[in-house]
Amino acid sequence: MASHIGRRKFLATLGGAAAAWPLAARAQQAAMPVVGYLATGTPETNARFVAAFRKGLSETGYVEGRNVVIEYRWAHDDYDRLPEMASDLVRRGTSVIAATGGTLTIRAAKAASAKIPVVFGTGDDPVQTGLVASLNKPGGNLTGVVTMNVELAAKRLGLLRELLPAAARFAVFLNPSNPTAASATREALAGTAVIGGQIEFLTVSTAGDLNAAFASLVQKRADALLTTPDSVFVSRRVQLLTLAARHAVPTIYPSREFAEAGGLMSYGSSFTDMFRQVGIYTGRILKGAVPADLPVMRATAFEFIINLQTAKALDIDVPPTLLARADEVIE
Repeated sequence: MASHIGRRKFLATLGGAAAAWPLAARAQQAAMPVVGYLATGTPETNARFVAAFRKGLSETGYVEGRNVVIEYRWAHDDYDRLPEMASDLVRRGTSVIAATGGTLTIRAAKAASAKIPVVFGTGDDPVQTGLVASLNKPGGNLTGVVTMNVELAAKRLGLLRELLPAAARFAVFLNPSNPTAASATREALAGTAVIGGQIEFLTVSTAGDLNAAFASLVQKRADALLTTPDSVFVSRRVQLLTLAARHAVPTIYPSREFAEAGGLMSYGSSFTDMFRQVGIYTGRILKGAVPADLPVMRATAFEFIINLQTAKALDIDVPPTLLARADEVIE
């Protein structure tokens, strides 16, 4: 009889403990800090950058699902959705918002809350766009990482010119919805003195515009193409690369991720490293750092990548002088 009572007590104790397990798990999850991840693109085309962001977080001791929760919000290249998604992250009670994909994403996060820290990753100048007071002392609740890739258009056009000395017409793809479109245009126009040729600006606001832009490029008989830094091109890079190959258009891109995926050339700082640095800053803020005290990090190293396989497919002989200057040659 005593053994039955003991067994009933044991089962009762076990049942109570079992019931407590999910409660403990929920309590542990509730106690975890929540990071909001606000992005303009899609999860499928940004998996590499999300992995880099997580890597940066882990370098500060935070691992998703173990001691931090990440709430993802994807705009699928529809900028109009950004304000509501940013507000939703604020309602979710996020400790930090990581805003990636350009100025409009950052502005949406900034407008949603003046208190929640925002860590951004962008190719735009945040001082010029009015996001921060200065790079060294950003002030307010924003800080982040800047690639400054928008400023390199003239340099990229110069590299195209060296590759194709006979080229006379250069096309530039840009997104007029991007707040930096005007500065990107100025930077590209500054390259006319270097290339000594004509520049045609073609607008691409959505993925659906890419086919029309390439059709216009062919009609205008452009000899080469430059794509400006924009989330539309990043999220649709496979489509962009496929169309460039189909139309046999020598193209230079703003970061190595394009050249690694089959693009002819790239010049700029690494997007992947930018996302890792955004993760590091996010982790530092979770540990107690104040955004106003964290200087905006600015890329200082720019990589020149040449994809020799693509050059051969386009029947282009890359000058030895250009190969010698490349930081990496993909063969």
